Amino acid sequence: MLKKLTSTISNSKVISQYKIFPLGDSAVTFDMGNSISEPLNQKALAMQHWLLAHPFEGLKDCLVAYSSLTVLYNPVLIKKYYNPASTAYAWVADKLQQAFEKTVQTKQAARELIQIPVCYEAGYGPDLAALARSTQLTEQEVVAIHTDTIYNVYMIGFLPGFSYMGEVDERIAAPRKQTPSPVLAGSVGIAGSQTGIYPLNSPGGWQIVGRTPLRLFDPFAPEPVKLQAGDRVQFYAITKEEFVSYSVI
Repeated sequence: MLKKLTSTISNSKVISQYKIFPLGDSAVTFDMGNSISEPLNQKALAMQHWLLAHPFEGLKDCLVAYSSLTVLYNPVLIKKYYNPASTAYAWVADKLQQAFEKTVQTKQAARELIQIPVCYEAGYGPDLAALARSTQLTEQEVVAIHTDTIYNVYMIGFLPGFSYMGEVDERIAAPRKQTPSPVLAGSVGIAGSQTGIYPLNSPGGWQIVGRTPLRLFDPFAPEPVKLQAGDRVQFYAITKEEFVSYSVI
């Protein structure tokens, strides 16, 4: 099962540069830079929490990415309930500005460390041997480095429940494959400085180093997606026998 431990996060840095722009006529993005940055990601999460704690009519969703927050809204409802002097987009952009200003000094709440079992043995990590050769490490060293790091879940995307985590130790960072190949659900991959788990069978271009027996996406469960942006994750190695006998949740 997912093991959860207590973890704390330091305060986010104050961000002074950002862009606000529309995505069509019913979404707006608050972008703090195109980078993998935990302080920026934590700021985006803080803004999301503020908006969800101060909802408005027409708010449909708040989506966190690496260093941005996108708000989906219903412009008809905003015009109906608030009669903005300008456009619905400008009204929502002002809400995002408020969220940014209200959360500048907000402390990040303690988060749980989620420990996930992964089998790195032959047949479960088809790209592990090639990755070890390319990095001039043994397979055991790659596994040790991969399991030694605590990863931040920056965002969920690509597939329902696909978790983008980072940052991978530079010693085992690896480029994406030039040609995607079939990937089994539960596969744990590396791409650049990112690591992640495929929740479903899918074509994929990440270097697959292992597989978890956990079911991280279940559309019929009360909580369909097991990992969320802001979670902290650490992998631990299990054997083939443990994988087969594991109680999948």
